[in-house]
Amino acid sequence: MPRTPTGESVLARGARVVEAFDAAHPVLSVTEIAQRTGLHLATASRLAEELVKLGWLARDPQRRLRLGMRLWEVATRAAPTLSLREAALPVMEDLRKVMGHHVQLAVLDGEEVLFLERLGAPGAVINYSRTAGRLPAHASSSGLVLLAHATPEVRERAVSARLERFTEATITSAEGLRRAIAEARRQGFALLRGHVHEDAAGIAVPLRDPDGTVVAALSLIVPNDDVALARVPLLQAAALTITRAMRTAAPPSS
Repeated sequence: MPRTPTGESVLARGARVVEAFDAAHPVLSVTEIAQRTGLHLATASRLAEELVKLGWLARDPQRRLRLGMRLWEVATRAAPTLSLREAALPVMEDLRKVMGHHVQLAVLDGEEVLFLERLGAPGAVINYSRTAGRLPAHASSSGLVLLAHATPEVRERAVSARLERFTEATITSAEGLRRAIAEARRQGFALLRGHVHEDAAGIAVPLRDPDGTVVAALSLIVPNDDVALARVPLLQAAALTITRAMRTAAPPSS
């Protein structure tokens, strides 16, 4: 594969262009892509043009760029989380109707939580997460649940990372994070009060595949009040329902 004088491949530079887009920057000019990637303007322009031809990027009438439908198609078709999301979505919708609060499905990616799905509830408490968005694992109830069932190596990387403070309640010490992870594993759920926003509490439970392996976290974002803990049993029942749906949808073994 052709490489630049710095040793970076063309594919790697193309990936940097694609990764310049996020929820806060869904549309970018070539100049903005160059700034966000650190690529030379001519290089960013050339790569963007190639990606447009492939359908991975698309231009709007002002010739600004956005992610293309072809990229979405390929990612959706091949995503290993597709069956998980399909099994979870109907249960999440029911949970939102019953609870009247935000419902989320998340997986662990490094030291961050990646939200595969987020169903918002009108008039519910503030929630900073979004579908395909991320939060640091140490500040998220989903993150604590997933770290509680991760490998020791993954947990240690998370504990050793810089622990950003969002509020006075946010866990910012390695020892505090270790205790919170151990508690989440012991009690089978995580409840974080005011760790990202003072008025909100996150409740998360592990979501297991049919083999019993924790593959995701199911969570609610609710008001930071005395009723938060009482919502755990319903969330656990929803997670069990999703596991059963995944078992039903799984293809028979050969």
